Amino acid sequence: MNPLLADWTGQFEMPPFGAFSDTDFEPAFDAAFEAARADVARIADNPEPASFANTIEAMEKDSDLLDRVGSIFFNLSSADTNDAREAIQRDLSPRYAAFHSETMMNTALFARVKAVYEGNGDLSAQQRVVTEKYYKMFVRAGANLEGRARDRFKAVMQRLAELGTTFSQNVLAEERGWDLALSQEDMDGLPEFLVSALKSSAQARDKDGYLLTLTPSLIGPFLQFSPRRDLREAVFAAWTARGANGGDHDNGEVIKETLELRAERAQILGYADFASFKLEEEMAKTPGAVRDLLEAVWEPAKARSIQDAKVLAQLMKQDGVNDTFRPSDWAYYAEKRKQAEHDLDEAELKPYLQLDNMIAASFDCATRLFGLEFEEISAPLYHADARAWEVKKGDRHIGVFIGDYFARASKRSGAWCSRFRAQSNMERDIRPIVVNVCNFAKAPAGQPTLLSFDDARTLFHEFGHALHSLLSDVHYPMISGTSVARDFVELPSQLYEHWLSVPEVLSKHALHADTGKAMPPEMVQKVLAAENADQGYATVTYVASAIVDIDFHTGAAPADPIAAQAETLARLGMPPELTMRHAATHFQHVFSGDGYSSGYYSYMWSEVMDADAFEAFEEAGDPFDAATAARLEEFVYSAGGSRDPAELYVAFRGAMPSVAALLKGRGLAA
Repeated sequence: MNPLLADWTGQFEMPPFGAFSDTDFEPAFDAAFEAARADVARIADNPEPASFANTIEAMEKDSDLLDRVGSIFFNLSSADTNDAREAIQRDLSPRYAAFHSETMMNTALFARVKAVYEGNGDLSAQQRVVTEKYYKMFVRAGANLEGRARDRFKAVMQRLAELGTTFSQNVLAEERGWDLALSQEDMDGLPEFLVSALKSSAQARDKDGYLLTLTPSLIGPFLQFSPRRDLREAVFAAWTARGANGGDHDNGEVIKETLELRAERAQILGYADFASFKLEEEMAKTPGAVRDLLEAVWEPAKARSIQDAKVLAQLMKQDGVNDTFRPSDWAYYAEKRKQAEHDLDEAELKPYLQLDNMIAASFDCATRLFGLEFEEISAPLYHADARAWEVKKGDRHIGVFIGDYFARASKRSGAWCSRFRAQSNMERDIRPIVVNVCNFAKAPAGQPTLLSFDDARTLFHEFGHALHSLLSDVHYPMISGTSVARDFVELPSQLYEHWLSVPEVLSKHALHADTGKAMPPEMVQKVLAAENADQGYATVTYVASAIVDIDFHTGAAPADPIAAQAETLARLGMPPELTMRHAATHFQHVFSGDGYSSGYYSYMWSEVMDADAFEAFEEAGDPFDAATAARLEEFVYSAGGSRDPAELYVAFRGAMPSVAALLKGRGLAA
């Protein structure tokens, strides 16, 4: 018996980690696709009149085997890949695309969906929402197409799936293939936590001495603290050139073909361009609304960054460097400025931010807000670094949370939240199994892993996503947890970041790694005062990437995307001392699949809401106000996609916010 084909019957119905090998995946997928096709045929060929139960609800129940096998494989492909898994993934991408198109273009099945959609008067509110989502999903996937247009659309979707996999694997190969051996002399000026992390990085790759890899938790601190300008420039160049180095892993042509096919996809479906197609189902609705938001933020952020660049360039001159201030200089001199203006040294701060304590802090806030309890469990997992907790509310089992926090060569960069199983309660109460994946630099054995404040914020952010899935309380998987509009999905995660900055949270959990003493109140105040210290830089680098994304997908596909990127930055007047947060060739949000394509703006759209949402607790006079937390759980964290996101937000807050809340939160208000 292939372990991947068996029901999950272990503790908390966890996936059968440790029971399968990579050779089990291909036969498991063969069986799962066969079963899924049989489910589709059974529903489509049902002689009974179409109803919600025998059509929509039946589709919510089918393909369970494919969902289970796929959830294991794709989570491992991102968090712990290898050559065998990458080869399987390249084969699977077009297979999934073909199956999806085959299902969406099944005329008998679509006729049944349409019949339920057009006669939905007797449905409950959630049933109407799910039915509408299914109907639109079929239409947007080509169900109304015929003949040559239908065949071409299927071919386009299969090729886009292949390109997304290629893009992601190219970036990972570039990151995995670059490292920089450093000597003892190169450690001069670096804080001890970074020296330890670089030594641990070398040990992880069976090398002596110190090793810098393209891991954000190493790259960021190195650019902040290394006094060696030549090394900073080399490292920065490697980081920003990912996917643009020529050779087998260059993403230039991948991007070009992707944008062309996305434009063709939208055109076949009758849309002006891909951005118009993609945004139709989001809160923003139109490219114009996205531009209005981004442009409202761009100018004040750019003005702040230009002022900051002058200050940092002067600091560099005081160091005796008579040269042009470059993007690779920014982090180093921004850190010096923070120390000078806020008397805050990251090296002094970091010992207070132990990974285990920050995990405990994120749990503690969830306990105080939502009554959740977390108990670590011993269970087989997919990697030795991963940990798991049972989540309970009173005596009720809420779900399982898995944390996978450390960087490794087999893991793609960045941080994300995913799930092995979604919450639903159609026939029984199915509880979610959720995973947070991060890339923190692992400390040497016997030493605590220390985080930067940005790392700790990332941990809280991803845990906010996890809570969105764990607290989900809906009937149907289609609308469970994070299955919401892309520009609403970041609200629960970005909002949760605010609790990291609550003074009583830091006082309780920010304990020094050596002394065990709490972070002094004066340091807490310095941390809070410095939160907006470099917001010009942070905002400009993000917004530039978001505007390039929307430009890429508005109008005809660019003949030369790299040149088009440069044209956008020139039009914006991008300060020469800054670069985009994500250049096109490694812009995984946009090109490793189309999840955030035309949608990178969504972090800022959600931030407009999250800045306003936390003010509700401030107005109540308590960051853990019970009544406010209850409304937040009911209308945001547990509601999933059961209602229109704007309706849900207004139910929580009373009204939609303006961009003023965001500018105030970032310290960019006039």
